[in-house]
Amino acid sequence: MRRALVALGVILAAGALGWAMFWWLPGIVAPHQATRGGAAVADAPAGGGRTIRATLYYANENGDGLVGVEREVPQADDPAEQARNILDRQLEPAPAPLLQVVPEATRVRTVFVIAGGTAYVDLTGEVASTHPGGSLDELLTVYAIVDALTVNLPSITGVQILIDGKEVDTLAGHVDLRRPLPANRALIRPPVS
Repeated sequence: MRRALVALGVILAAGALGWAMFWWLPGIVAPHQATRGGAAVADAPAGGGRTIRATLYYANENGDGLVGVEREVPQADDPAEQARNILDRQLEPAPAPLLQVVPEATRVRTVFVIAGGTAYVDLTGEVASTHPGGSLDELLTVYAIVDALTVNLPSITGVQILIDGKEVDTLAGHVDLRRPLPANRALIRPPVS
């Protein structure tokens, strides 16, 4: 009887190991991709799962407005997770000849959406500490983030930017961040031809 129990235990352990290898091992040993802070740099997102087309915003060549560019973003069922996916993609390098308006080292810490449609976007401190300054540059940074969420997610009506988990007055001294901001289409320019 004891040998039968030991044999059964070995069979169950081998089965569990086989199951774990089948489900988890491919994700662990998948080929590494070039990344920028954990986000894939390629035009299509990593993972091979469901995606959506989202309009992301970058500065035009003159640096005086935002241009919308459609890019593939992983699809999520939860609005906060979808917002996070959009922002992670927004923080990747801009496609040439456009310019990235969010400082390169910036990362998304978390995103949450409350009833009524306000999204709270918590960014790392680099968004302010490495920002080049200037009122236009600050407007472009803020509204690339705000418009990326409000344009792509109709349930989001305003975006409040937090830095390192705290409310802030501004990024670089010009744009009031003490309240949620609605979309601002005035900065959007025609696409590059």
